[in-house]
Amino acid sequence: MKRFYEILPAALSWLTIILIVVVSWQLPVFAAIFIILFDTYWLLKTLYLSLHLRASFGEMRQVMKTDWRGKLAALKNNPQIPFLPEDICHLIILPAYNEPYEIVSETFESLKKADYPKEKLIAVLALEERAGEKALEIGKKMESEYANDFFKFLITVHPANLPGEIPGKGSNETWALKEAKKQIIDPLKIDYEKVLVSVFDIDTQIYPDYFNRLAYVFLTAENRWRSIYQPIPLFINNVFQAPALARVVSFSSTFWQMMQQARSERLTTFSSQSIPLKVLLDIGYWKTDAVSEDSIIFWQGYLHYHGDFRVVPLNFPIKMDANAAPTFWQSMKNLYKQQRRWGWGVENIPYVLDGFSRDPLIPKNKKIYWTFNLIEGFHSWATNALIIFALGWLPVAVGGSAFNRTLLSYSLPAITHWLMALSMLGIVSSAIINLILLPPKPSWFRWYHYFLYFFQWFLMPITLIIFGSFPGLESQTRLALGGKFRLGFWATPKTRNKNPA
Repeated sequence: MKRFYEILPAALSWLTIILIVVVSWQLPVFAAIFIILFDTYWLLKTLYLSLHLRASFGEMRQVMKTDWRGKLAALKNNPQIPFLPEDICHLIILPAYNEPYEIVSETFESLKKADYPKEKLIAVLALEERAGEKALEIGKKMESEYANDFFKFLITVHPANLPGEIPGKGSNETWALKEAKKQIIDPLKIDYEKVLVSVFDIDTQIYPDYFNRLAYVFLTAENRWRSIYQPIPLFINNVFQAPALARVVSFSSTFWQMMQQARSERLTTFSSQSIPLKVLLDIGYWKTDAVSEDSIIFWQGYLHYHGDFRVVPLNFPIKMDANAAPTFWQSMKNLYKQQRRWGWGVENIPYVLDGFSRDPLIPKNKKIYWTFNLIEGFHSWATNALIIFALGWLPVAVGGSAFNRTLLSYSLPAITHWLMALSMLGIVSSAIINLILLPPKPSWFRWYHYFLYFFQWFLMPITLIIFGSFPGLESQTRLALGGKFRLGFWATPKTRNKNPA
């Protein structure tokens, strides 16, 4: 059955695409009606998600204006809080591979500025043995420059070629946490229930109030030890150095995460996140044989606790890198590979469905809800943009002369064009929020660049197909084929360009 689950996503996606072509040829009237209805659905969904985006954006701005250190201190008098706020210890794991000194230094500089007692911050720089001596040199330099800014500073080196592991972020994080537990947590007898583990990509830069906000949400959460805490990733560290296509894709990812935070019942984990140490010890750390460890960690908890597990939105941002390489074409190549790796999150489907089939304690309605959301989400990722922007013309092109003489054939392009024009209202909302989220401008930025950064959003149909449907479809196909076609972990190269792309 697990092999069937691996084949299922690709089978549904390819079947949809093939049916669109065949039906457009054999039943063009039916295909034309379907395409009009689907475009209408897309319009309504775009407007619906735009409302969530604006609501989440407003909530995030309000959260960032709040004095979380003050609110955290006020919890001392709350009888429902199990321990004092200052008892919480933050263990920060930063998995690194071969990133340059500048990237790693910027991350530690942001941690140094955290508005949180440094005697409650433990930093772990998790290096890879396969990265060689250069990575270790950077690690030692970080230790000499920043060790005094934390209660404890630990460098771990994840051995290469351990049996049963996929070399990547998940196996590195697991090794690092085990070492931190052995060398720091256990010797100092720190209570597991009072430790929050924040695992950040090495390009992640936090805002000063992040740990205050995290501690407050943790202490006030309904079931604090059955939760993962998810910030909003803003891909803005190097946004002025990234090409327009990469900027649109990066901000689209940010906006999707924002919209999911407004729909917390559907929220799963992504990239950087914070997890109680107690949870990680219960579920057995991150999976070392998975590529998408950042999303599958939620499902590990969900299955372990028989459905009594959730992702709590922090509505608070962190800053990360957009995809920018020294050249435009290398940026495009890296962007595609990054999206393909994210699309490999489809490996969650067989893991979850197999787990559901083995666990009678998870309520049936929860199984149905999450099964539909998982399958529909990855199916939409691979097919929706193709149906809307690439296959909408098929009934006219292959439907035959009889269909082309009908009023429906004449009206189809006009109707779909009108529906797509209306759906651009959602893109306008994204473009405006994009301009608001831009970080401080570099010296070369001029007033007319605002227009360029606004109108870049009309590239979205291209990005949805090339950097959405194509890598999503490839990942699903590779999972279905299995064996040598399966993806391993690919670390996105991090650079700092001297000039804007």
